Amino acid sequence: MDNLFGELRLGHLRLAPLGARRRSRVTASQAAAEYTGRWGWAVVAGTAGGSTTPARCHCGTPRCAAPGLHPAGGESAGAACDDAPVLFPAGRAFDVLDVPEQAGLQALVRLERMGTQVGPVLAAPTGRLQFLVAAGTARRLPDLLYRMGWDDAALDLACHGEGSYVAAPPTVLGGLGPVRWLRRPNRDNAGCPPEARLLLGTLAYACHRSRERTAEPAWLAS
Repeated sequence: MDNLFGELRLGHLRLAPLGARRRSRVTASQAAAEYTGRWGWAVVAGTAGGSTTPARCHCGTPRCAAPGLHPAGGESAGAACDDAPVLFPAGRAFDVLDVPEQAGLQALVRLERMGTQVGPVLAAPTGRLQFLVAAGTARRLPDLLYRMGWDDAALDLACHGEGSYVAAPPTVLGGLGPVRWLRRPNRDNAGCPPEARLLLGTLAYACHRSRERTAEPAWLAS
């Protein structure tokens, strides 16, 4: 299976299914209207600015997916302004599995080759991929990893659940660029994101392999 986890780049995977790309730039208010009206997802208007470093977010959440953008005192009104960041409050319609880009791409290729139904996937300019999965995953993640034998592994894998926020397209994170859809929501996956157990084993393995490769001496990794 290792040969399926070779080097990949985000540009080698299309950012949306064929025919689903936007012909013009989508504004924040248009995106928010689609998320709420078409998919029934909650959205929140974020605050201006934002940090490019997740660890610097005022919330103190490791791997914050909306660093410096979400209100410190709670939620604001719906995202209606075109200059306001659009955020998903996690833990409602879905939770979000957050992994390094390289590991996420490798896992995505593997999952789709196996015919696994993958839900919407976000690509953040911080070098992270975020897989939308069933709500409640965050609180069950330690048990899920334990059952799969990954509880004692040092994996760069986080899950954003209730109380967390995730930046939604076309929100810009700091000076890095916009959040984009790698796999857009559609009528088959938006209303019923996949159970985390269907993706987690492959994601954990890819994160583990990625960590192993970075730890190898340069001559051995080549």
